[in-house]
This record gives sequence, structure tokens and C-alpha cells, in this order.
Amino acid sequence: MSIYAFVAIIVIVVVLSFFNEKVTKLPNEIALMLFSTVIGVFTVIATALFSGADILEQAQLMDIEGFLLEGVLCFMLFAGSFRMKLADFKAQARQITVLAFVCTLLGAVFYGLLFYGASLLFGAGLSLPVCLMFGSIIAPTDPIAATGILSKFGLPKNISFLIQGESLFNDGVGVALFVFFSGMVTSASSGGFFAVMLQEVLGALLVGAAVTAVCFLMFRFSKSRMTRIFISLLAVSLSYSICELCDFSGAIASVVCGILFSALRSRFSVEEPDDARSFDGIWETLDALLNSFLYVMLGVSFVRILQMDQVVVLALVAITANLIARVGSLSLSSLIMGKIPDGYSRFNFIKLLTWGGLRGGLSVALAMSAKEMVPEEIYFIILGGTYAIVFFTTVVQGLTLKPVYRRISRSVQGNAQ
Repeated sequence: MSIYAFVAIIVIVVVLSFFNEKVTKLPNEIALMLFSTVIGVFTVIATALFSGADILEQAQLMDIEGFLLEGVLCFMLFAGSFRMKLADFKAQARQITVLAFVCTLLGAVFYGLLFYGASLLFGAGLSLPVCLMFGSIIAPTDPIAATGILSKFGLPKNISFLIQGESLFNDGVGVALFVFFSGMVTSASSGGFFAVMLQEVLGALLVGAAVTAVCFLMFRFSKSRMTRIFISLLAVSLSYSICELCDFSGAIASVVCGILFSALRSRFSVEEPDDARSFDGIWETLDALLNSFLYVMLGVSFVRILQMDQVVVLALVAITANLIARVGSLSLSSLIMGKIPDGYSRFNFIKLLTWGGLRGGLSVALAMSAKEMVPEEIYFIILGGTYAIVFFTTVVQGLTLKPVYRRISRSVQGNAQ
């Protein structure tokens, strides 16, 4: 990212955040994406009318894939996961595991089959492996949206933890599925889903745990507040980098690093209260800044889909298939996940997690990485469909999730009585 792009994005972040604080008062992540999308659309229109320059082409140069996968994703995941408590995870390990693994796999397959059927109906000419690859792109829920947006709605503790746990751990599953299905698309040998998962997950667990253990020794015996911050930055970035070099899941390693750091800090109580608050505050600020950058980049570059033919039909098909696939995968997964927390019935649980299944930057980054695997027209279908789902789940579902939750909550309370 050039210094000019950085300055432009930080200006948009500050202006939109201030406007939202004083006027619209929406969840900040939703406001940033919504208003930056409006800015992008008006910029395209104004440029086309007055200068004729191809701003659409310039918008495509915004490297979200590089920003996420080669830049800040590990820090975002660490910031979200170090607020999770290991004891809470143990209490819901079965539920989170089923949602992160089984539900993500089923969601990818269901979506792929639905989109393949729509492709046959509308004559789009997409093969089944391509549609399954598309399903793996949009199957993982977004940890950034989950921790940034959902946490503001006052969800019950256990349900909130379950949603965050699913979104934090299913990134690696989504990446493994993408590797497997993209191998089918390119006729390359991917080693099979379970082999990929074994490598992605176990390797990430080992690397994350080992690097965190070594770094926490320095953290524990350091007396400097700033040095401890630097050590935490080193732990997560080193874990992520090693995993990327070894073809493990850097996302899962970052989550493991965050959870272990939280557990070790709690157990050994190595910080004074002021230092602990400072540590948490710095990571929360960094998380908020990186989130804001990401949502502005997604919003401004949303104009990508304007160049596509039949964009409305594509968006409707993609969004509808996503909702149906999410309901189907949750319905089957809920049968084997054990007790549903906070007194939720299976029906209310499925409703809440369907509408709370927000998608974000990882899906866009995976869609972009498919560019070299498929013809250009199919690539734009995948990219356009992904953008439509990300925008709909973040803005529409995100804005309406609070009243949906309140309605479900009243139903839960009524059943309890």
C-alpha cells in the first residue's frame, strides 16, 4: 500500500467515524463499509461524467488479498482471540468444533451444489468443482465481523462465545477446503481434504503453541510495558510466518497464540493491573484501526462488481444460496453438537446463527486468489458473488441482527416461563 493510499484511507476512516459518531450512530464497522461503498459509487459516477478516467480499474488495484493474507490478518485474529478464555472454550469445545469443522464443510458443499444448480438454470457454464471451490470461499464466517459487530449487541455470554469461537477456528477449515477444491479445478494433486486438514491444523497448533511458549517466557520475566507489547507482536507474527512457510494455517496459529497468551497471562498474573489494562487497550486500539482499514477497503472496492453483466441476478442467487446453505449446514450440525447453551431451542439457535453468520475479508481474499485458476469471466462471477454476500451479511444482516436477536430472545424467555 502506497503512502497516498494509506493517507486516503485514514482520512476516510476518520471522517466517516466522526460522522457516524455524531449523526448516524451505527455500529462503526457497518457504517464504514456502507458509507465507503457510497463514496466509491459516487466517485465512479463523478469520474465517468467529468474526467473519463477509469477509476474502476484503479479500484481493482487495491490489494485486499495482500493487505490481509500478507499483512494484518494475524494481528486481527490475535486481537480477537486473546479476549477468549480457555476455560470457556473447554466448556464448549464440542459445540465449537462441530460448528468450525462440520458446519463449514457442509456449508461449502451445500452452497456449491446450490450454485451449480443455478449455473445450469441460467446457462453460466460453471463446473461442479468450480462451484464447490466457490462454496469453500464463502463458507467461513468472519472473525473480525463476529468480534467487532456482534459483541456490541449484548448477546448471552455462551452464545456470543460460540459464534466467536466458530468464526475464529473455521478460517483454517475454509482454507483447507479451498485448497482441496481448487486442486480439483486445476486438476492438481492437493493430497485430499483430510490430509490437507491434518497438515493445516496440527501444524498450526504445534507452531502456535511452541512459539507462544518461548515468547511468553520473555513476556513473563520482562518488566517493561512496551517490551511486553513487542513480545506479543513477535509471537503472533512469527507463528503466522512460520506456518505460511510450512503450508500450515497461519490463521489457526494466530488464534492459538491469542488464546494461549490469554490463559498464561491469567494463570501467572505477571502484570500489574495498570500494565494489563494498557496491554489490552493497545491491542484493542490496533484491532479497531485495522478493522476500520479493512472495511473501508472492502467498501470502496465494492465498485468492482459494477462492471459485471447481470450483477443483480448474480447477487440475488449468491445471497439466497448462502442463506439456504447456512440453514442446512446448521440444521445438520446442531444434531450432533450436544446441548445448545443459554436455553436456546434448536430452531432459535439456527435462526440466530444463520443471521449472525457474517462474511468478511478472508472470503474476498480467497476469491481474489482464484484469479489464476479459472477463466476471467468465471473469476468475475466468483468475485462478484463473494462481494455481494460480504456486503449483504455485513450491512443488511449486521444492521438487522439486533432486532432479530431481540425477537429470538423474547421467544427464549417465553419458553423458559
